[in-house]
Amino acid sequence: MLENPRAVVLASGGMDSATAAAVAQDVGKELYMLHTSYGQRTEAKELECAKAQAEYFDAADFLHLTTDHLSKIGKSSLTDNAVEVEEADLDSEEVPSSYVPFRNSNLLSMAVSYAEANDCGSVYIGAHSEDFSGYPDCRPQFFEAFQQVVNVGTKDETEITIEAPFTEWSKTDIVDHGTDLAVPYNLTWSCYRDEEPACGTCDACAFRLQAFQNIGEHDPVKYAERPDYTAKN
Repeated sequence: MLENPRAVVLASGGMDSATAAAVAQDVGKELYMLHTSYGQRTEAKELECAKAQAEYFDAADFLHLTTDHLSKIGKSSLTDNAVEVEEADLDSEEVPSSYVPFRNSNLLSMAVSYAEANDCGSVYIGAHSEDFSGYPDCRPQFFEAFQQVVNVGTKDETEITIEAPFTEWSKTDIVDHGTDLAVPYNLTWSCYRDEEPACGTCDACAFRLQAFQNIGEHDPVKYAERPDYTAKN
């Protein structure tokens, strides 16, 4: 028996968090799925996908939170219409325009509150190695530090672990494993630019398409373009 089988999953509506949900469920967790709309360009599509995933995984609860502070802060192409969504550059090591300043600390804080209120023992997030090459709040050190914040910022009897199972994985690794777990990738959304069809040329689309191409599988979502990204692996 698991000591505490309840787990919050930060459900963005994307493929990484959907795979994280499948991983949690595969080890016997009861899923409490949390989705946040914060003014991102594709928030309607992401919410639609997150709800569909919660139904697919038969989640014990689905909570949708809406906040506007990240969009008001701006300075990200995901939330600020004055900042253009860049074309994909999979070799760049610069922080991309899609970086939302300190977003994961905001989302994890909500998730930990939700977890503590519902006696959940863990919080799952789908961040991976290709994320932390560009997003500082996806680095393993960030999650280690945030775990300390959780430890000292919750009730003494509360035990909540931050689970980021993919921090050493590539996007290809995630899709390969998720395919084995029958993750419903048709119910996920990654595009930063459009709500349908996906553009196929922003960073999020490029990494996603590359992952499917690398394992020889067809990505089930619709794209305006499907460039070949395998040569950039």
